[in-house]
Amino acid sequence: MEGILGKILVIDDDENICEVIKMYLESSGYDTKVGHNGKVAQELFMDYKPDLVLLDVMIPSMDGIDVLKWIRKENETPVIMLTAKGETFDKVLALELGADDYIVKPFEPKELIARVKAVIRRYNVEVGVKEAITYPDLTIDVNSYNVTYNGDEIKMPPKEFELLYYLASNKNRVFTREQLLCEVWGYDYPGDSRTVDVHIKRLREKLHGGSNWQLETVWGVGYKFEVK
Repeated sequence: MEGILGKILVIDDDENICEVIKMYLESSGYDTKVGHNGKVAQELFMDYKPDLVLLDVMIPSMDGIDVLKWIRKENETPVIMLTAKGETFDKVLALELGADDYIVKPFEPKELIARVKAVIRRYNVEVGVKEAITYPDLTIDVNSYNVTYNGDEIKMPPKEFELLYYLASNKNRVFTREQLLCEVWGYDYPGDSRTVDVHIKRLREKLHGGSNWQLETVWGVGYKFEVK
């Protein structure tokens, strides 16, 4: 696998779209496998162990949302959802369930590659570059993407982790939703401010605050990681 940037699993019932995506990904340096239904998606995921999954919403035997739920039960591998223009797709639900991004078809190949690179880059943080953030009841280790809270390891998708790490790295500083979208998502994200709200809600469900810190809402502005 020397020289390969990563392994991508593409799941879409349109074989032509799969072949086009596979061609662009492989020409950009990614090893790629494709499948066309939910059952095959599960089998390939377990066997191939991809670094990222491109997952269509409407696939046979088990739809994309159910496949996403299945992946998130045991694994934090990044997932980008694919959806056709005009197709009914609850973007907020997908984000709540742990999707890292979504792309509306048809899309430009350059956009697809940029999204894939951005998500993998954020997920694979270079070991040793940054120090863990520690409090008596919380450790946020960016090198291993692990969060320990009150002695327990807390599982969270990459985007939740990065939002938490970014806020905690800038303690007591207030960020607007738009600033967080730009800084955490790392490019001109096509979503709206609800994306941030969804991720903050999920973080609060997992982390209820500590002896000297809290995820705070600053009404009319945004959010901050408050340290007393």
